[in-house]
Amino acid sequence: MQFEGIVERFPNLCVAEGIVKDLEIGPASDDLEKLKPEIAGKIRSAYTLEAVKDDPGFRAYRDFFWSVGVDPTKTRPASEALVRRILAGKPLPTINTAVDAYNLVSALHGVPIAAFDADLLSGSLTMRFATAGEQFKGIGMKEPVDLKPNQVIICDEAEIIAIYPYRDSDSTKVTMTTKNMHIISCGVPGVSRDRVLDAYRACGDYLAKYCHGSATEPHLYP
Repeated sequence: MQFEGIVERFPNLCVAEGIVKDLEIGPASDDLEKLKPEIAGKIRSAYTLEAVKDDPGFRAYRDFFWSVGVDPTKTRPASEALVRRILAGKPLPTINTAVDAYNLVSALHGVPIAAFDADLLSGSLTMRFATAGEQFKGIGMKEPVDLKPNQVIICDEAEIIAIYPYRDSDSTKVTMTTKNMHIISCGVPGVSRDRVLDAYRACGDYLAKYCHGSATEPHLYP
């Protein structure tokens, strides 16, 4: 991944990225469904709904959101949103075995995971700031939204594929036809490189176990 203007403004931001190959993704997995309440129990023992916003890790993501003009009380960091869902007693969604697997990792490690169908990406990836007039259609959006100039985005050589670190593009999302995934463990200043790397490795382990994939060794940037 290349960085344009990001390292200068956020010198302690890091990401771990790599590919998970030869996936076999299904609609659901009995083993994953059994794992969900186990993970939920660990989350409930670690956090309360009232205090989750004060956790140092989630606070780091919230501070990052404020710094790029995103209100984290309205748009939650992805990992915090999953944890809050669990603490509120709501079930985690069942999307497919790959998405379900990395959502569990994100909740357990407190690190957002961005994931894309690697075969739908065009060329190399770049993290940069959005420019005025750019639009983005994320997963679950009916229409594209206008981006703010200070929002952090990830692009391939054809389009914007993510608003970092909370919304992936609809056009490159992971589905049951995905065979190869590009995954990014998304760090921000205040979140250690080890934590980001551990989340990537856990993703690789879960996707190997539940989708029979094989993860490459991660690239840790910058």
